[in-house]
Amino acid sequence: MGLFDFFRRIALGRKPGHDMTELALRLDLRVEDLQKTRDEYRKFDIPKRGGGHRRILAPSTELKQMQRRILRRLLGRLTCHPAAMGFEKGRSVVTNALPHVGAAVVVRMDVRDFFTTTTARRVEKYFRTIGWGREPARLLTKLCTHGGGLPQGAPTSPRLANLLNVPLDTRLAALARSRQAAYSRYADDLTFSVRSDDRAAVNAIHGATKRVLKGYGYTLHQKKKLRISRPHEQQRVTGLVVNERVNLPRSVRRWLRAVEHRHATGGDATLSEQQLAGWRAYRRMIEKQAGPHSA
Repeated sequence: MGLFDFFRRIALGRKPGHDMTELALRLDLRVEDLQKTRDEYRKFDIPKRGGGHRRILAPSTELKQMQRRILRRLLGRLTCHPAAMGFEKGRSVVTNALPHVGAAVVVRMDVRDFFTTTTARRVEKYFRTIGWGREPARLLTKLCTHGGGLPQGAPTSPRLANLLNVPLDTRLAALARSRQAAYSRYADDLTFSVRSDDRAAVNAIHGATKRVLKGYGYTLHQKKKLRISRPHEQQRVTGLVVNERVNLPRSVRRWLRAVEHRHATGGDATLSEQQLAGWRAYRRMIEKQAGPHSA
């Protein structure tokens, strides 16, 4: 930071911000180690459950280690909005589903290209806001972004997306309260639920959400229509049914019981022992976190 910038910030009543030495100290590294870390990623696609593919940017081993250090030492203790359920300690797809149990109407929307449209400019602004000077903020942004946005595949991306979007979640939660609705977000999946079947409220929530998202550089996914479900339908939130309690869909429960039976009787099962153990652990997590709201 130059002398002019230093005195300008003092005149405006703002502290200069933490410098590179402080950043290196907090990350327990040398400044030169920070500056020489290269922005290297490997690109590959994975299939989506609903069809199509998702582009993943996997950081190099060196960069991933640096990002994990940033996540653990700089971002881990910062607070996101209570409605942000994805990738947060103590929160999950279950806690994301719980606010919407027994609703008259469940409204789900998807943000298009959520991570990549969370821009590097916003990331740098956030680092400046939490107290870093211009040079360390720019370096942290360089280490945590790629191609102008958050790379889907970097350890820091989910946490940064949640932290940056505290104002977004605050506005959407206030929107929900104004319509006697509940709101939660799991990464790019937005869910609102209302206790009475009020079409005007649903339409208002949808329209206002689009306007709020636009202010933060986001748009709703055009290929996926607005998903509205009522009690006579299966109401799902992040893959879990919420009509009366939080539970796996009936078709999944039946399939899982059939697989367990085949394993018990020595039949030809579609899952390995390890895969079945994973499903059982997932089922136990649902039962534990949902409590009396689970079956």
